[in-house]
Amino acid sequence: MRQASVERNTKETRISAAVNLDGSGLYDVSTGIGFLDHMLEQLSRHSLIDLTVKADGDLHIDFHHTTEDTGIAIGQAVKEALGDRAGIVRYGSALVPLDEALSRVVVDCSNRPYLAWRVNFTAPKVGEMDTELFHEWFRAFAQAAGLTLHVETVYGENSHHMAESMFKGLARALRQAVAIDERAPGSVPSTKGVLSDAG
Repeated sequence: MRQASVERNTKETRISAAVNLDGSGLYDVSTGIGFLDHMLEQLSRHSLIDLTVKADGDLHIDFHHTTEDTGIAIGQAVKEALGDRAGIVRYGSALVPLDEALSRVVVDCSNRPYLAWRVNFTAPKVGEMDTELFHEWFRAFAQAAGLTLHVETVYGENSHHMAESMFKGLARALRQAVAIDERAPGSVPSTKGVLSDAG
């Protein structure tokens, strides 16, 4: 089983995260940010990656540190669980609707971190969460996990729907990308023969 757990402790946050890439979408998430919990539950359920996250952050200041550091911790766990990335499909993409909103997410488990972000929210907040923080979460996650990640809201009017379609899109794209390729189960999916931090 491809599993990993990490702990990230700073003066701003204390976070533990665990993943099982070969899970069934079980989750136990508590960040202190209700809407972020909801999004991480969607990520787990629709990727079939089991996810446990416990975060204790400086929410009395704002939600920025907890949001970003949660992305980092989950990303680190995904990176560790992927190991040398041999045998994975590597690429995944999803086009996911939620009512009037439509998001496109494309992922490459390249170990070359990059986030392309084409999202324009229509409201500054969803619940108590600033919508600008979704960019921070996706950037932190892509960087820590070693993913090239493209996220685009094709269209939408409701910021809740837009955010949820992005997280569900990430889930479905990850589900494809981290799956074991039945035609090449032990092969690194690169002509270099390695998916390294430098390659």
